[in-house]
Amino acid sequence: MIFHRFPPRGHPGGRARSRRFAGVLAATLLLALTPFAGPTPAASAAPALISQGRPATASSTEGGAFTASAAVDGNTGTRWSSAFSDPQWIQVDLGASATISQVVLRWEAAYGRAFQIQVSDNASSWTNVYTTTTGTGGTQTLNVSGTGRYVRMYGTARATGYGYSLWEFEVIGEFGGGGPGDPVEPTDPRNPNFGPNTFVFDPSTPTSTIQGRLNSLFTEQETAQFAPRRYAVLFKPGTYTADVNLGFFTQVAGLGMSPDDVNLNGHVRVEAFWMGGNATQNFWRAAENLSVTLPAGTIVERWAVSQAAPYRRMHLRGAGNQIQLWNGGDGWSSGGLMADTKIDGMVVSGSQQQWYSRNSEFGSWNGSVWNMVFTGVTGAPAPHFPNPSHTVVAQTPVVREKPFLYIDGSGEYRVFVPALRSNSQGTSWYNKTPAGSSISLSQFFVVRPGTSAATINAALAQGKNLLFTPGLYRTTETIRVTRPDTVVLGLGLATIEPQNGITAMTVADVDGVKVAGLMFEAGATNSSVLMEVGPSGSSASHAANPTSLHDVFFRIGGAVPGKATTSLRINSHNVIGDHMWLWRADHGDPGTYGWNVNTADTGLVVNGNNVTMYGLFVEHYQKYEVIWNGNGGRTYFFQNEKPYDPPNQAAFMNGSTRGYAAYKVADSVTSHEAWGLGSYCYFNVNPAVVNERSFEVPVTSGVRFHNMVTVSLGGVGTINRIINNSGGTANTANQVQYLNNFP
Repeated sequence: MIFHRFPPRGHPGGRARSRRFAGVLAATLLLALTPFAGPTPAASAAPALISQGRPATASSTEGGAFTASAAVDGNTGTRWSSAFSDPQWIQVDLGASATISQVVLRWEAAYGRAFQIQVSDNASSWTNVYTTTTGTGGTQTLNVSGTGRYVRMYGTARATGYGYSLWEFEVIGEFGGGGPGDPVEPTDPRNPNFGPNTFVFDPSTPTSTIQGRLNSLFTEQETAQFAPRRYAVLFKPGTYTADVNLGFFTQVAGLGMSPDDVNLNGHVRVEAFWMGGNATQNFWRAAENLSVTLPAGTIVERWAVSQAAPYRRMHLRGAGNQIQLWNGGDGWSSGGLMADTKIDGMVVSGSQQQWYSRNSEFGSWNGSVWNMVFTGVTGAPAPHFPNPSHTVVAQTPVVREKPFLYIDGSGEYRVFVPALRSNSQGTSWYNKTPAGSSISLSQFFVVRPGTSAATINAALAQGKNLLFTPGLYRTTETIRVTRPDTVVLGLGLATIEPQNGITAMTVADVDGVKVAGLMFEAGATNSSVLMEVGPSGSSASHAANPTSLHDVFFRIGGAVPGKATTSLRINSHNVIGDHMWLWRADHGDPGTYGWNVNTADTGLVVNGNNVTMYGLFVEHYQKYEVIWNGNGGRTYFFQNEKPYDPPNQAAFMNGSTRGYAAYKVADSVTSHEAWGLGSYCYFNVNPAVVNERSFEVPVTSGVRFHNMVTVSLGGVGTINRIINNSGGTANTANQVQYLNNFP
């Protein structure tokens, strides 16, 4: 049995094309069910790619994997392909009228011999800007001249017996104005524009419409680890019947003030069928603020996930039911979060390797592998370490729950910001009146795909909060959060990818900033840091109103050959981290990962004092993965894998020391405490590589570590010591080593 994340697999977009006889293929007309109009894109000062990530439709598709959106996603490993007949078309909605100067068609083997490029202001009356009857296939760069909101390729004669098939349909042009960005658009809190990738349902929506959308999204996202598509599905208060099966980069959430305001009769689940039952790559998805009533006769809900897949502010009803944190068979899963959640029945961890639960209420808990940590959880198992490896802290010392979007009784969209809680246990909402503040969405700038960083910063300068809608945001300017109590909330794991080596986001040394639900993806040019909280030398105390980071994730490589020296640097005092995964990719699309490709020294550097981390996952960085320089730090649950790919021992040396500790507390620190820490190695490129130790700390009474485990995954590689020079050797012969306390 395999006890570690499976070795990398090829991206599914690169699979060989499956050809079928035209006689048995039924063209599937695309249904445009997007409930919101598209965004107004950023004005551009010069012609640029303006079609990527925009809504696309087509006359037909060859099958569910070849949708129109795949031709505008920026990924040349995914494609749109049509039915095997003429005529066929694909069109893209630019969101506003633009001057079109060029169209690039990146054909697959099945290309168009005769076609037109057409523009329109209304998607009804079309004007030809290019016509050919001698198309060549391959990559065709077509210089055109026209103006319109909609651009389409209209094919009249195929070059092969198959359909029309485009890896990418790229429109080059510019929007009017030529300024650095859009004006800061006001938000109507009763009818906000959440962009093309957010779907909002109410109880009057037909069940078949809801289920059809859910099924379509799952088909598109089941294996889409590294695609740029992002989605959010939101349910207004009420009762529904729905089977929500979540794929990659999809968030499902209720819009009630309480999770019990939205009840789904059915499921909110994650399965691992795409990997044969193994869930160790089920990342990047989320379920929030919902209650679930299982179908009659069903007692099992499945949430088979690994990192960056929060199950937050949820209620699984039924004392006789259970939620399984793995596939329920012989597969594995590798770490997740349950927070502010009520499970009436049992949580069964099964072969889940590690898990973090915070401020939740369980009927009971069953299971343990290496590292299960509970803080402020009623119904947690008894403390015991190891075998079973249950680290239990009765109360959570100081925490703020994640802000969330909801609709009030008058129909206004608002964001609730939970209050800071001290020495807490259980949820913030069940049989309680949640403490906190509510902000009208009119006080938010809604960021949609195509919005420039200049516009985002202009909104921040006007005192606006930010709501990022689902999408991939490639920014050429640092987003600067400077106002105390600013809320930056992402939907659908909205992703910011800085270009040209800039820092994606900085937060000033001010009180009470909340950043939640975002992913930061390193660009191809090295950034010295992706996100920084407080400038160097920050010194103010924020004990009464700390900045907090919730479900904030970082990715180096996998989708692009990203590079960043440090992912997150925290200089401010009193910052709270509430579920974070900082990941240097160990697998991904070809050419995006490797020892000399997605280079990254360190995931997290903490310079501030009294910083607290709840659920900290940091993996595969090439030097120290966490460096903690501030005093008074606390970590509740830490999960780490060392880099898989050091080519040899010489490449993985810290001076004369073999490798780097996963978690380094600086020699100058006099107070630090951590509970429930796991560090694993899997040196599959060179199993002879040795990592000297996983944790490195000063020996002083104020620095204390509790319940540590090291693992040589499958016996591939060696961790010589657990902490400093203490603890046994994890290697082929003895794959798992435990240590209860240090010193």
